[in-house]
Amino acid sequence: MISVTRKSHFNAAHRLNNSKWTDEKNQQFFGLCNNKNYHGHNYDLEVTVSGELDIESGYLIDMKQLGDLIETEIESKFDHKNLNLDTSEFKDLNPTAENIAIVIWNILREKIDIKFHLKVLLHETSRNFVEYSG
Repeated sequence: MISVTRKSHFNAAHRLNNSKWTDEKNQQFFGLCNNKNYHGHNYDLEVTVSGELDIESGYLIDMKQLGDLIETEIESKFDHKNLNLDTSEFKDLNPTAENIAIVIWNILREKIDIKFHLKVLLHETSRNFVEYSG
């Protein structure tokens, strides 16, 4: 088994808020991340694909195609967007780093051959990151 990783980056705003909770509970639980005017992050994304090397090509997967897929399916949807307001994926889903990573994984999983293992590592800040592999 071999793995390749492609890095990506996008900027997005969000507000952490549970619509089933009171304003007070949301503020108490999410703190500054519940700001009614939203706040933003410079997200760093790492997408890792693992599997068996293709002996003929010497590739696991074409990194250019993987990069194009990430650009088309992730960056174009989320970059410079308010995740709560501008995306269908988070219309009814709290855009926590955990949920963002899962959404990204699900989007890419549909496009990447099932023979490959897929892992998403999303850095919300230099100290906070989430890893999801299905």
